[in-house]
Amino acid sequence: MRSDLKPLVLHSISSTGRFSARGLAVGLSFILAACSTPGVRVSPDAAPAQETESLESPQASSPQASSLSVAAVGDIMLGTDYPHDRLPPAGLNLLEPVSYTLQQADITFGNLEGVLIDGGKPFKRCSNPAHCYLFRTPSRFVEQFKQAGFDVVSLANNHARDFGEEGRSTSMALLAAAGIHHSGRDGDVASWEVKGRKVALIAFAPFAGANSMHALEQVQQRITELDRSHDIVLVSFHGGAEGAGVEHVPFASEYYHGEARGDVVEFSRLAVDAGADLVLGHGPHVPRAIELYNGRLIAYSLGNFATYWGINVRGRNGLAPILTAELAPDGRFLGGKIVSARQVRPAGPVPDDSHTAARVIRDLTLADFPETPLIIDERGTISVSTPSLLSGAPPQVNP
Repeated sequence: MRSDLKPLVLHSISSTGRFSARGLAVGLSFILAACSTPGVRVSPDAAPAQETESLESPQASSPQASSLSVAAVGDIMLGTDYPHDRLPPAGLNLLEPVSYTLQQADITFGNLEGVLIDGGKPFKRCSNPAHCYLFRTPSRFVEQFKQAGFDVVSLANNHARDFGEEGRSTSMALLAAAGIHHSGRDGDVASWEVKGRKVALIAFAPFAGANSMHALEQVQQRITELDRSHDIVLVSFHGGAEGAGVEHVPFASEYYHGEARGDVVEFSRLAVDAGADLVLGHGPHVPRAIELYNGRLIAYSLGNFATYWGINVRGRNGLAPILTAELAPDGRFLGGKIVSARQVRPAGPVPDDSHTAARVIRDLTLADFPETPLIIDERGTISVSTPSLLSGAPPQVNP
């Protein structure tokens, strides 16, 4: 782990505690920053300076020494060589402009779309690659994940088996050899130690061969078992509809081309009730709202992050937020930040000093969860309002 790096989140605050053995928060600290920002300016050349500014706010205060910081992003596909060479130019590392941000956290997570493999036979039938994508990223690209600071990735998505279970097995082996944990295949759970605490991540998806997000009873059982044996439990899911107009959480089951993609709100809240401390969603290719539920943070979609080819990056599809969350020793959400980035082809994600992703997620959160205690300022800093905590009000429950 990156033990010498300063945690990314800039303040400590307590949210409504889970009503269980974990107990209620005993300390409160509240910081609310409001900053106006200039117009959009996205420049790869200025990336390092912009990133440093976004991480070190003048309103910063030190988080609890025993807390854990998590940085999470959405879909990653660094290029494919199938059926034709659609790889970035030699020497171009798509993740380099945002690596500094990713490296600050104790735990850095992303969703790997496609497989890491050299050769292999396609598993899916794809008669027209213009409308049916198969992603095969050469094995050497695992070094870019390692250099960027990723600690764990999800292999539960609709491209994880593009080259069959052999492809997923190869991805798992390459990631493990690089020191990166993984979860996705049915029964596959990442478990490791961070700052003296046991951490687990289990990734779900509504697709064959994955830890199924449709089998809710099994979802509950698996998370509960992990909660009993680990200090912090992270849950990932690849679910929800895709395409235009899916930015809002529907509070219902979702479908894409007739395929059941799950009820992401039901799934996420069940996960928290079962013991999850942080729920990280991806799949719709656009950012969605975040929710504070029983003191735990849920991100309903982190959108696309670094998708070199085959994925639309126009408009909101090109937003590449980096969500950071500071977790108390018992898993409660203390505070965080949405660091805004944007995909700019032929490069990858670059810092966006107009903070568009943060503002979009803020607006979606207010629209979908109007009673939310979360406060997201113009630069993406996330805090929690205190009145509901001081009054002893029960946690927010939306329909």
